[in-house]
Amino acid sequence: MNSRTLRQLPTRLVTGAFVLNSGLGKRNADQETAEHLHGFATGTYPVLGKLDARRFASLLSAGEIATGALLLAPFVPAAVAGAALTGFAGALLGLYVKTPGMRREGSIWPTEQGIGLAKDVWMLGIGLSLLADGVTRDR
Repeated sequence: MNSRTLRQLPTRLVTGAFVLNSGLGKRNADQETAEHLHGFATGTYPVLGKLDARRFASLLSAGEIATGALLLAPFVPAAVAGAALTGFAGALLGLYVKTPGMRREGSIWPTEQGIGLAKDVWMLGIGLSLLADGVTRDR
């Protein structure tokens, strides 16, 4: 294991475990949970309205599991894991930006309801860091 991989290990482990756990928790979502997740997502991403709520929850779960697994697997290049996490976090932050009530009026700062999504900015930073680390030479 090289020094670059060792530097990435803590962030990949904690973030990967968190995202994987989230995906596993949605794996057998009941109808009510699936409808809640689907309704929230379609408000920001209307194209998702074409999917059945259960199918959406299943795909969301699979995406989170795959993203978490990529982060946890040390043989997966940092750029690949970082790109996956960046895309995932970017979609979550899209919910934060576009969902009414998540931000204070005229501000980027979260309301109490928006704090949960606003925290996903940390995953975006980690994803971008892994991506940058993966595409640059070790100095």
